[in-house]
Amino acid sequence: MPEPSLRTLSRPGDEHIGYVVTPARRVRRHTLLLVHGLASNLTRWSEFVATTSLAETCTLIQTDLRGHERSPTRGRIGLDLWCDDLAALLDAEGAAPAICIGHSLGAQVALHFAARHPDRVAALALIDPVFRAALHGRMRWLVVARPLCIAAAAIVRALNAAGIRRRSLPPLDLRALDVVARDALRSPSSEAEFIARYSSMWADLRTCHTAHYLQDVAAMFAPLPRLEQIEQPALVVLSTGATFANVESMAAQARRLPRVHIATIACHHWPLTERPAEVRQAIENWVAAL
Repeated sequence: MPEPSLRTLSRPGDEHIGYVVTPARRVRRHTLLLVHGLASNLTRWSEFVATTSLAETCTLIQTDLRGHERSPTRGRIGLDLWCDDLAALLDAEGAAPAICIGHSLGAQVALHFAARHPDRVAALALIDPVFRAALHGRMRWLVVARPLCIAAAAIVRALNAAGIRRRSLPPLDLRALDVVARDALRSPSSEAEFIARYSSMWADLRTCHTAHYLQDVAAMFAPLPRLEQIEQPALVVLSTGATFANVESMAAQARRLPRVHIATIACHHWPLTERPAEVRQAIENWVAAL
């Protein structure tokens, strides 16, 4: 079995992007580009890479978006930079147009990547994307507050430049954390604790720089490209128990994509944690039909 390889991509401005490549076990049919979510990192996909049958015929690339874990920066981060980094990464690997798979914020990145670099994207798999028109409750306020997040991030970055910053952060291994989370989901009482922990901004900030977190939030709620103009085939996986939006409204927005297949999974907003086998099966079946 081919071994995963940790690699580094040099980018202008002395920036570096960390990523892991797992070569296909047999002849490569596709390249899968796996994009993590808000305040996350490439270990979000470690379990998927280790267990998916797609590893037989697909090269799997996990990347830390600029500003996360192995891709540190003191500069700005955001959708355009992330998309350009992904295009450069695929170019560096000599990859054909990739199937871009993103969770949450990663789904937003994938949609922007398809619009900004359509020649580098063969298809999209979007796990719990954020469609602003379908949001309700406090999430609608985050859309309104997006300019405040951008302004706050600029202030924090200025403080960082003046030397007021955390020098280091504890590493975040999401595969290990998922094991703990699944134990918590075995009872109703611990499930409530799990939801509170996984949706906590303060928990995210333990392992994510404040300026980067604020810019992640701003990117999460940025306007999307016109979905009707995304020509690539798309799989949209929706969590039926997500509290930030109604699943029917989310599905209605997803159907604006011209070539979409929609799958639903009974879980909260963390299907890769709660129902990894179901997510894996949905993606594998969809890729097989491409």
